[in-house]
Amino acid sequence: MEDTDILDLRGLNCPLPVMKTRKHLKRMAKGTQLVVKATDPMSAIDIPHMCQEDGHVLIESKMVDDVRQFKIEC
Repeated sequence: MEDTDILDLRGLNCPLPVMKTRKHLKRMAKGTQLVVKATDPMSAIDIPHMCQEDGHVLIESKMVDDVRQFKIEC
């Protein structure tokens, strides 16, 4: 069974989406997943970069209507 959290960051602007995502991931157990929803255009660059820097796996990045969704494994 998949253990997935959802972090809704719609309406927040840079640098808040990446900062809140990083903080949330630090509290999660290794191997768990987080879905981040963001409307800030910079999140398309910032969140994948943060995953690479911090050693998380970016499983998926997609647009759903006007919301970018990221699926990240801790």
